[in-house]
Amino acid sequence: MGVNSFLLKGWSVTLISALFALEASKGNKTFIWIAFLPCIVFWGLDGYFLWQERLFRALYNKVRATDERSIDFSLDTQSVLGQAPSLPKAIFRPTVLFFHGSLLIAVIVALAVSIWRCSPAAN
Repeated sequence: MGVNSFLLKGWSVTLISALFALEASKGNKTFIWIAFLPCIVFWGLDGYFLWQERLFRALYNKVRATDERSIDFSLDTQSVLGQAPSLPKAIFRPTVLFFHGSLLIAVIVALAVSIWRCSPAAN
């Protein structure tokens, strides 16, 4: 799960940077508007993987405390849903929030600069 989170963060930065570069070279604000999509989608996916990791940890703790003869080797996390933080809580955990929130702020600043640069008052 940690590798998935790392890869998502890498892809998020790469795609947003590429969209910024396209906007800078073409002067088209549409690319910055499109940058919101990977920012939000990868934020949600990163939170989802963190949530899944927490569910599997809770399942591990449940199996660890179970008698050996009663273990069924199922990886279904439905039985431990209440023992791990919810998906929205995982999405807004400080580590996830700091990274993806920073990217979202960067996209908003880039959009504001692009709009200001194209306004008649800036010329």
